[in-house]
Amino acid sequence: MEYIIEKGSPVDLSDRLDKEKRCYELLDGLGIAYDRIDHEPLMTIEACAGVDAALETEVCKNLFLCNRQETRFYLLMLPGEKKFSTKDVSSQLGVARLSFAKAEYMEKYLDITPGSVSVMGLMNDTENHVQLLIDEELLKTDKFGAHPCINTSSLRLKIADLMDKILPAMHHEPIIVKL
Repeated sequence: MEYIIEKGSPVDLSDRLDKEKRCYELLDGLGIAYDRIDHEPLMTIEACAGVDAALETEVCKNLFLCNRQETRFYLLMLPGEKKFSTKDVSSQLGVARLSFAKAEYMEKYLDITPGSVSVMGLMNDTENHVQLLIDEELLKTDKFGAHPCINTSSLRLKIADLMDKILPAMHHEPIIVKL
């Protein structure tokens, strides 16, 4: 399939979800340049391979995790092909073993659904219920791919913009982990 790369937000936002519109408003308001591809819904990291190749980005996996008591929530960003162990992440954080959090918490705190997990969802977490975790390997890349809170579009963003502009605007401080 051939993908068309567009610069910035869509010209016509009338058929876009509010959460997607808010994502573009945030990026545009911060003066961040980004590329976008609109596509069919992509539910897995494997399904995103073609879009990631077209965007020439590091494939980024986003996992929504919680502690056993479901009282602490984490969004883990790591390279798409990288395997991770909840035990390794748990020990670095000093918490009981982590597991995948329920979709209801993802919707409640990030206003996103399974298959659309993205660091951009943190813009909806105004009370900081979710701690961002970034694998140190991602910080060695220049750009990364992310959904704008919906899995029918993908963005290419700069890691520097994420760290220096986007996360501060979202009031989220990441914890860097080594996987």
